[in-house]
Amino acid sequence: MQETPALLWKPSSEFQTRSHLHNYMRWLESEHQLKFANYEELWAWSSSSIEDFWESIWQYFEVITHSPYSAILNERVMPGAKWFEGSTLNYAEHIFRKANEAYPALIFHSERLQPIEISWGELESQVASMRHFLKEQGIKQGDRIVAYLPNIPEASIAFLAACSLGAIWSSSSPDFGVQSVVDRFSQIEPKILFAVDGYQYNGKPYDRTSELTELCAALPTLERTVFIPYLNPAAEPDTLKNAIKWNDTFRGDAPVLEFDPLPFDHPIWVLYSSGTTGIPKAITHSHGGVLLEHLKYLALQNDVHEGERFFWFSTTGWMMWNFLHASMLVGATAVLYDGSPGYPDLNTLWKFAEDTGIHHFGTSAPYLVACMKAELAPKDSFKLKNLRSIGSTGAPLPPEAFDWVYKNVKKDLWLCSMAGGTDVCTAFVGSNPISPVYEGEIQCRALGCALDSWDESGKSVVNELGEMVITQVMPSMPIYFWNDPDNKRYQSSYFEMYPGIWRHGDWIRLTDRGSLIIFGRSDATLNRHGVRIGTAEIYRGVDKIKSIKDSLIVNLELSGGQHYMPLFVVMQEGVSFSQEVIDQIRTTLKSEYSPRHVPDEVIQAPDIPYTISGKKLEAPIKKILLGMDIGKAANPDSMKNPESLAFFIDFANQKKLN
Repeated sequence: MQETPALLWKPSSEFQTRSHLHNYMRWLESEHQLKFANYEELWAWSSSSIEDFWESIWQYFEVITHSPYSAILNERVMPGAKWFEGSTLNYAEHIFRKANEAYPALIFHSERLQPIEISWGELESQVASMRHFLKEQGIKQGDRIVAYLPNIPEASIAFLAACSLGAIWSSSSPDFGVQSVVDRFSQIEPKILFAVDGYQYNGKPYDRTSELTELCAALPTLERTVFIPYLNPAAEPDTLKNAIKWNDTFRGDAPVLEFDPLPFDHPIWVLYSSGTTGIPKAITHSHGGVLLEHLKYLALQNDVHEGERFFWFSTTGWMMWNFLHASMLVGATAVLYDGSPGYPDLNTLWKFAEDTGIHHFGTSAPYLVACMKAELAPKDSFKLKNLRSIGSTGAPLPPEAFDWVYKNVKKDLWLCSMAGGTDVCTAFVGSNPISPVYEGEIQCRALGCALDSWDESGKSVVNELGEMVITQVMPSMPIYFWNDPDNKRYQSSYFEMYPGIWRHGDWIRLTDRGSLIIFGRSDATLNRHGVRIGTAEIYRGVDKIKSIKDSLIVNLELSGGQHYMPLFVVMQEGVSFSQEVIDQIRTTLKSEYSPRHVPDEVIQAPDIPYTISGKKLEAPIKKILLGMDIGKAANPDSMKNPESLAFFIDFANQKKLN
């Protein structure tokens, strides 16, 4: 049995009884005679009696439907399940039913602008006007609308307008390379593009007018471009065919905002996989599926209340942007930020949290680790009186970062580590407001998510490293991948290892207390002489060394049963790479884990390659080191820093490991 880690936080009785989850459990007892003693009992019911559970979510949140459903679920099958057939609804309608002039709808801040608040009335008026403009352009249900925009209010308005009339949304951040955007948008053949002239990041302006011209030329189905002069207010769309400026779309008095009733499985948006090789998968979700999932997660798992301020640092190219807007479903204010989290320094977002009174602060594990390494203490510099939860995702959060949060941000704070993905636009595992937080552990499996840990023989395991699988269908699973005949890419993405069972590609360890730990991607597993090691363990050890800024580990299985496990490190600015650093890495990993965790070689690298969505390219780097052609190993256009690949290509050529 695993040793129980330190207890870092326990919800007070008041915290629990105030929660949506507590009220939902009391409602189940009074309305359905279902009584559960704790979260684990509730989860067990929700993940086995899935039809009853998801119908209870429909009822509890009083989903607005314009026609009744004939069945909750046609068949327990993945993929291909049909949920709530016959019903018609609209995701945007459920956002605006929570309009309340006592609170702002949106708060926006950027590197260049002071925070502004947008009221529900203002938002409704602008969405109604944009909806009217889109209809004037002939946009109808099922047409695709795309955006090349930063995380600004215009993106929110355009999305909600498209959503209200049943057009399908897809967005990309303007820091994406042109080809990577074309690889995404060309698949879905859009009619309307919303775009900016440029953006600012780390204090530096980036003009994107030439890239925008190139993008428009590469999308032959485009009928109109709505141009937003964001970087330069005087910019004109002179080089763009059939373009109109954002402000010119608003004519006369705003009409009444209406919402088209749509079938439950009508597409709401297309999100994209990281696409490290090949063109990105165009993952398509439904209005009804994400509506039920987001109501469940934002209320019951994240406990977001009406009038609270919900922030998640994200770009429009990451699914967390969509998730951020889901907070409006429960009447919260969505807080938007455009810029670098490290400009002018890492305290920027903590100051933003103080200035705007954020209640729920969402970020990435690497950001919290960076704050820890920089020895920040936000509690000493900022008044975070409203702050009651910190959300972390994007990578496993090491125990030391848990400790840093409780020691340096706020003692009475709910740390909500979560993991899920673009695939479902939510988290499979995360938080709940009635259970404790233990050091280094994610609190629970999400309600309605039949998640398990399987060994190589497909046997369920507890307190052991296993493969993350989902054994029952969820409403927010993709309805399909765009342009994927016979679901071939869909099937190969999740169901090849275990037919009919969703394999997500993460190593996890479930504990006998219902909590869990994620050890990194299983496709980048370090198989050291038959022993599986999660990359997260290596990064946890290396992250303790302050002189190291970032790192990447791979293990190469060579001929003759040989292994080679190099660790690539990026040093902090002004710090030299030395034998002392190498010895410190080896000592730390050996003493805290095992001799198997010690790399065969430590190499200084100028940079670590990342996808645009912030994932380390472990598997592609492994392929490059084994001699695979760069065109097959990685897609530079899907990367945040494609220039970083040059070092690894040179290293592979010198080593000749294949």
